[in-house]
Amino acid sequence: PKEEPAPAPAAEQPPATEQPTAPADEPAPTPKAEATPAPEEGSPAPPAEPQAPATEPEPKKPKAEPPSSPLSLAVEEVSENSVTLTWKVPEQTGRLGLDGYVVEFCKDGTTDWIAANQEPFLSMRYTIQNLTSGEKIHVRVKAVNANGASVPATLEQPVLIREILQLPRIRVPRHLRQTYVRHVGDAVNLMIPFQGKPQPQVIWTKDGQPLDTKRINIRNGEKDTIFFIREAQRSDSGKYQLTVRINGAEDKATVEIQVIEPPGPPQNLKLVDVWGFNVALEWTPPADNGNSEIKGYTVQKSDKKSGKWFTVLERCTRTSCTVSDLIMGNTYSFRVFAENAGGLSEKAAVTSSVAHITKTKTVYQPEKIPHRDMMEPPKFTQPLTDRTTTRGYSTHLFCSVRGFPQPKIIWMKNQMEIREDPKYIAMIEQGVCSLEIRKPSPFDGGVYTCKAVNPLGEASVDCKLDVKGKM
Repeated sequence: PKEEPAPAPAAEQPPATEQPTAPADEPAPTPKAEATPAPEEGSPAPPAEPQAPATEPEPKKPKAEPPSSPLSLAVEEVSENSVTLTWKVPEQTGRLGLDGYVVEFCKDGTTDWIAANQEPFLSMRYTIQNLTSGEKIHVRVKAVNANGASVPATLEQPVLIREILQLPRIRVPRHLRQTYVRHVGDAVNLMIPFQGKPQPQVIWTKDGQPLDTKRINIRNGEKDTIFFIREAQRSDSGKYQLTVRINGAEDKATVEIQVIEPPGPPQNLKLVDVWGFNVALEWTPPADNGNSEIKGYTVQKSDKKSGKWFTVLERCTRTSCTVSDLIMGNTYSFRVFAENAGGLSEKAAVTSSVAHITKTKTVYQPEKIPHRDMMEPPKFTQPLTDRTTTRGYSTHLFCSVRGFPQPKIIWMKNQMEIREDPKYIAMIEQGVCSLEIRKPSPFDGGVYTCKAVNPLGEASVDCKLDVKGKM
């Protein structure tokens, strides 16, 4: 019985365990209640509250946070074995900045993400290569810094790897944008580039009908088509239509080819009239213009004595003309050629009749010329002008004079006649008088006079020459 009461207090112990829980809550407020009067005595409690804020550790948290997700992830281009992605910088990159980006992809229907790049890179454009045409892939991009990787930015829809359709377009060379002219017998070789993906269908037609493959050869490449005719004929002229088509989308171009040859001869050439030294001719255009507009006509004449043909008119745009300046007493025949872009006609139209320029009797009457006295005293029409020259450099003095009979010219220096002196060379030609002073010195300066004398009188002009020493 003494041992039995011992367990009784053990049963009373559980409430004791409850008591400490309750007092555990109480003791915390009790000291606070006791501490409340402490601030009344002195104010240590208020400073204790500002010491407890968690503001200092909070700025350290961003350092430990990874960057936010990249923005605006989009597909820029897709080919049959690659896809190109673009994105923008995330809003939060961290204080230390980004180390780069990591691109990952997985096939549609799986969760096996594969890293496209082994190390982070800072470019915001990336091309995933070596993909399989026809498969779908999911793509995502992570931003990485020293604290880790961001939540990936993922495309909403999978990307189908296929060759993007490029609309067909024909690039007609500049020289084919206008009529392409060739001569009969020439080769026609045209190369016209185009573009389009996948490989477009190329169709040539002429006036809406298929081409004659016996005469025209067509060779189509990946980026151009070649149109070839070995020997062109006039029947090859016309408008050719080129069509480049891809799955219903198409582009068309028209190339106009004109094959020409020289025209036929003019028709109905007639000698209409002959008067004096003139002949009037008329004709009509040729029956065959050679598939080109007639530019003009060439008219030639031939006299009966020599039998040679001479051209009197070229590129005459009318169908009539007048030939003048024929020689009296001669008999002439005429012929006319037609001309187009291919050249002159091989044959000419020749007049059936000839034109005879008759001689007319004329009496020569010499013209009465009134007698005129040609005698005239000397007169200077251009005087001498003052000159300044440098020592050692030859100089010229010029003047002009007229008079009949031709006057004698006398040159003077300081009123002294210049005679045979090798230093001076005097000349007169067509009334122009010149005096050359060879390598003058300051001593050669002074007043020079040119005097003209004939039986009817005399005249003179002066000038001053100044010779300076070399600088």
